[in-house]
Amino acid sequence: MRSIKDIEVSGKRVLVRVDFNVPLDNQQNITDDTRIRAVLPTLRYVLDNDGALVVMSHMDRPKGKVVDKYRLAPVAKRLGRILGLKVSMAPDCIGPEVKRMVDDLKPGQIVLLENLRFHKEEQENDDAFAKELASLGDVYINDAFAVSHREHASVSAITKYVKSCGAGFLLIKEMDYFHEAMGNPRRPLVAIIGGAKVSSKLGALKNMLKNVDKFIIGGAMANTFLKSKGYDLGGSMIEEGLVEEAGQIMRQAIASGIKFYLPVDAVVANQLDPKADVKTVPIQEIPKGWMALDIGPATSRLFAEVLDNAKTIIWNGPMGVFEMDAFSRGTISLVYSVANSYALTIVGGGDTDVAVHSTGQSDRFSYISTGGGAFLYLMEGKALPGVTALERAG
Repeated sequence: MRSIKDIEVSGKRVLVRVDFNVPLDNQQNITDDTRIRAVLPTLRYVLDNDGALVVMSHMDRPKGKVVDKYRLAPVAKRLGRILGLKVSMAPDCIGPEVKRMVDDLKPGQIVLLENLRFHKEEQENDDAFAKELASLGDVYINDAFAVSHREHASVSAITKYVKSCGAGFLLIKEMDYFHEAMGNPRRPLVAIIGGAKVSSKLGALKNMLKNVDKFIIGGAMANTFLKSKGYDLGGSMIEEGLVEEAGQIMRQAIASGIKFYLPVDAVVANQLDPKADVKTVPIQEIPKGWMALDIGPATSRLFAEVLDNAKTIIWNGPMGVFEMDAFSRGTISLVYSVANSYALTIVGGGDTDVAVHSTGQSDRFSYISTGGGAFLYLMEGKALPGVTALERAG
């Protein structure tokens, strides 16, 4: 996989796929521009080396239709403000008018294409659509790690139609950090896996049995493991069809010498509501009909002790329903435990990323991934289609 540094960009139109799928409020104001700032090194490299920038991204899931609230104009405005340059907003991502705008670009200028997913062909990895996108650039750079697990036209098929293809600095950084953590880690390597469903993390858990030293399991998915040990979890969320498989994974880990840690207490409520009755109980004492919605303080202390001697920590998934204040303390406590460690610490995007940023501790983590789904894909031991496409393109 070639880097952008291996490709001549001077005097070229450089088509850069980024992930500008940023959160917006009801007034279309960007509430978090982390993903925009993450690709600035790549964009500035092109500009500093006299390239003309054609930037493309998706926004949300418009399902192949033009949806005004998913237009990228707010992104163009924010990007222009950060770079101190005018960012022209294209009326579409393909078509004669867009082609004219791109053809008129001069070195040091930028155009942002409209939402790729306004065309259903993007998510269908359509060759004709990819070819039309490819005609807008002399060079193609993928710097959208967060969507590189998708076989979409702007990520995969496009590499067949641009002669010079490579990876941007963010994509390279994401891959390097992950391989440092999983390929040849400093040990002990601790994997913290949380979130709602075991089903979404099964592949990752099985693959990580090959090289982790300790597992910490939290979130609602921990309930399924606890059920396999015979605990009555009241009205807690449990994936009944996966109880046996969860038990097998746990037994396999222990048989392989991997330490396996589950919650010992929980913050429970009689309903999933900010105003619900809440109390903390040992796992064995969850009342009938009540739900475990966060790890309790004893579990937080246990997990902190487990992390005490860690040299590498990889984390994906919160410990509870942290969006609600009453059920956020377990996740927040773990953020501080990881931040205070002396380990290489890598967080796998998504909700975990939000939790870390909410505490103001993000600068104390070694790396926070920009892509939850793509990060999980790597944890499952799979090759990212976007990376494979770049490797195939040479």
